[in-house]
Amino acid sequence: MHPPPLPDRSIEAYAAVTESERLERLRKLAATIGDARILHVNSTATGGGVAELLRSIVPLCRDLGLDDNWLVMDAGDDFFEVTKAIHNGLQGSGSPLTEEMVATYRDVNERNAAELEGTYDVVVVHDPQPLGMIESVREAMPEAEIVWRCHIDLTDPVEEYLTFVADDAERVDRAIFSRAAYGDAIDGPTKHVIHPSIDPLTAKNRSLDEATVTAECDRLDPLSFDAPLVTQVSRFDPWKDQFGTVEIYRRARESIPDLQLALVGAMAGDDPEGLELYERVAEETVDDPNVHVLTELPDEAVNVLQRRSDVVVQKSLREGFGLVVSEALWKRTPVVGSNVGGIPLQIEDGQNGYLVEPDDVSTAADRVVQLLEDDERRTTFGANAREHVREHFLLPRQLAELLAVFVEVLGRGS
Repeated sequence: MHPPPLPDRSIEAYAAVTESERLERLRKLAATIGDARILHVNSTATGGGVAELLRSIVPLCRDLGLDDNWLVMDAGDDFFEVTKAIHNGLQGSGSPLTEEMVATYRDVNERNAAELEGTYDVVVVHDPQPLGMIESVREAMPEAEIVWRCHIDLTDPVEEYLTFVADDAERVDRAIFSRAAYGDAIDGPTKHVIHPSIDPLTAKNRSLDEATVTAECDRLDPLSFDAPLVTQVSRFDPWKDQFGTVEIYRRARESIPDLQLALVGAMAGDDPEGLELYERVAEETVDDPNVHVLTELPDEAVNVLQRRSDVVVQKSLREGFGLVVSEALWKRTPVVGSNVGGIPLQIEDGQNGYLVEPDDVSTAADRVVQLLEDDERRTTFGANAREHVREHFLLPRQLAELLAVFVEVLGRGS
């Protein structure tokens, strides 16, 4: 395992976007935790929401005086093919779980656990990838409290995959889920619910000066910001249903002939399906010059796209949470999203966007057209969106809830 490079973060910088009372609570919680050593373990440092969150959470905890650490697993493609199958199985589809897959999973987890040095008071393993190392961690650190942070929707899993993961998950001390319903299938640990959040001060989410906006718009040529634009920002993953978004665009274009579509996604380091799906989406849309399939854009370019798009679509079939929704809403861009997972927590239907059923392409296209044809509605939705995210889905709120769990786990306060 290895520690990824981390940016500098200052808790004081968040005074511009959140209440002073929340920042003071963070300081008090950190003081209560004191000198406890905390370790986060996950499977990739780039390309996914978990990595984005840890890249902000860990340096902020350090700025608060905590001994907070992050290690990323060392693994090859064979392991990530297995863990992507586990991810898909937990969300409801996939090929059978074989003995060879189990052996690969166990071997990589045991090898990574053996590389741990020192001891920690709290060990947080994120998602299923490092969950297989908990028994090794217990042997090495019998006093440590082990927390499983599950970011996946477990409401309709393939039974054999749920059983496989539950064998380990039911032996942790605490489990944190993004929605209460996700934890219903897991027995044993004390459960907590913490909604994820966006970091409003990263390059992807912060305010940009006009020179940066102009430079990024030039970079995105031939995409035009003078014609209507619908965007989806997601990993290239079957659950994000980029093909469904293409169908929404094609139907909406019947009413808005000059409509453009941008499909934007990064390649997560632990997702071997990403490149294949990207190529399939690009092939499907290659003959339409108004469809732009983009990958590995710098965060500033994604920021500009989310700000300058007229509507953002999130056409997920299943979704653990979908923070790209809050990213767009924070930038005052209304979102048409599927009524799945954590998306309905972020979209207030008819207030800052619209919710549609994940298989209802026709209604989704109608909602996109309604927003494109009504400037006043888009402006009103955008103002509502910004405030909804400010209140519910910014990083200081999530971090305070996480530190409160650590205080409880350590038995250091009420």
